[in-house]
Amino acid sequence: MHDHQAATRPGARVHPLRIILVCNTAWAIYTYRQGLLRALNAAGARVTVIAPRDRTFAPLTQMGCHCIDLHVASKGTNPVDDLRTLLALYGHYRSLKPDIVFHYTIKPNIYGSIAAWLARVPSVAVTTGLGYVFIQKSRAAQIARRLYRFAFRFPREVWFLNRDDEAAFREENLLAHPDRARLLHGEGVDLDQFAFTPLPVRREFAFVLIGRLLWDKGVGEYVEAARALRPHYPHARFLLLGPAGVDNPSAITRGEVAAWEREGVIEYLGETADVRPFIADADCVVLPSYREGVPRTLMEAGAMGRPIVATDVPGCREVVADGENGLLCNARDAASLATTLRRMLDMDAPARAAMARRGREKIAKEFDERIVVQRYRDLIRELTGSTF
Repeated sequence: MHDHQAATRPGARVHPLRIILVCNTAWAIYTYRQGLLRALNAAGARVTVIAPRDRTFAPLTQMGCHCIDLHVASKGTNPVDDLRTLLALYGHYRSLKPDIVFHYTIKPNIYGSIAAWLARVPSVAVTTGLGYVFIQKSRAAQIARRLYRFAFRFPREVWFLNRDDEAAFREENLLAHPDRARLLHGEGVDLDQFAFTPLPVRREFAFVLIGRLLWDKGVGEYVEAARALRPHYPHARFLLLGPAGVDNPSAITRGEVAAWEREGVIEYLGETADVRPFIADADCVVLPSYREGVPRTLMEAGAMGRPIVATDVPGCREVVADGENGLLCNARDAASLATTLRRMLDMDAPARAAMARRGREKIAKEFDERIVVQRYRDLIRELTGSTF
């Protein structure tokens, strides 16, 4: 699995490549980075996932990964809690001696980058979306910015999933080494797994919003738009798919969802390990988010040939070209969303089918997972002299 030079150089590695991936949820590693995990495991690398324990520990272990439970408080900035996370990561890096660590999401990016530097381990920070740090103007957001500015002097590279996030970090002066910033352009999607599927042919029209149920994802605006449209479009259905009551400052409770169900304005599908049948059964996928990295569900929807309605915000506009493979509306604006959903409902079937085709082409050209895995390969070779 190593190239010849690495194998024959004096002092070259004799142990298998050791890679650690750290995230605030194991679910995100399992859901978004399977192509990378498969490539690493197939090459005989020793892959460790460090994240809070959840139901994906079992499938990750079956794939060949070693999983370690990590305490991460996703809400708030309790210094004692965060110090615990930093020290735990430092201990793991000292004992596992990885060749390289990849950090994802805010707290692993900040505390993991510092811990890796203290343990003298090369690391890469992948900013998967700026979340509350750039949406809100709160004290916690200000602290997070300061912490980013300090922690991001340590990674070998900082990867951004979209241009807007990279520009925001540069403008806010959060990069001690701007030359280490790289644009990854999304995490990529498996084009075979998310195969093109013809649009349903029927009288009813199903919209679906897929993701963790957060106010930041525009779920409130979606419900308001559904209220406005249902009397005029009795054949339209408004579906929600994803976990409620998650550990996030912006979470929507299961009780709030139940009230919408009782009102008859939306249908809640619960959560699923496989979104494909739900995308296939939809006529249009909706994401009225306030800000994203590059939204996974939109890449998957585009790959399967579903027209999209999304907000004109960082991340969403990377995937949706307005009028080409979907429609964009204003963020935090239920009236703009309702108008845009109405445009989708009023569009004729051939126009929607053309959008579906263009969506698949765009994802295949720009977001193929194989391109992303190659970026990891190149960086790992550069830092370790090892190929996989």
